[in-house]
Amino acid sequence: MKTVNLTHHFLIAMPTMANSVFSKTLTYICEHNAQGALGIVINRPTDLTLARLFKQLDIYASDLPEKSMPVLFGGPVQLDCGFVLHHPVGNWQSTLAVNQQIGLTTSLDILKATANDEGPDKILVAMGYSGWAAGQIEHELAQNAWLTVPATSDVLFDMPSEARLSAAMQLLGIQDANLSNEVGHA
Repeated sequence: MKTVNLTHHFLIAMPTMANSVFSKTLTYICEHNAQGALGIVINRPTDLTLARLFKQLDIYASDLPEKSMPVLFGGPVQLDCGFVLHHPVGNWQSTLAVNQQIGLTTSLDILKATANDEGPDKILVAMGYSGWAAGQIEHELAQNAWLTVPATSDVLFDMPSEARLSAAMQLLGIQDANLSNEVGHA
């Protein structure tokens, strides 16, 4: 099987995943290597806002526009853990540098800094993540479960969550109405 590195790529769920937790999702891949892959679903907001999350964590927050931002469903793994995608990478206690511009942080210090308007310029907060074992994502790609496209910061951070999936498809030059449930191989 061909080796690919999908770090800093979007995974677009194909219509064949209609009965899956990943139905109509756009997932940002933060890390992909020989051990597997880790990603965050970036287009599925929850009812939880950043302000309510701060309150649950006993973090005092100044009056910030970001407080109304919805917390995302990041994936079905570790739903009780928070994950913060952010730009710039910065220097936080527990950060995976996706690349030179984007980091994924799981430590509370980034949320405290954000609450005090001292956090990264751009953030997405999610509960849970999406994970794949070694070779699993490659197998799913071979089964036509996903489309992939290199990620862009504007789709990731500058669009409302409901616009991200169609924007990622447009990066490939397609519209979701053009996707078929039929699977085929040339």
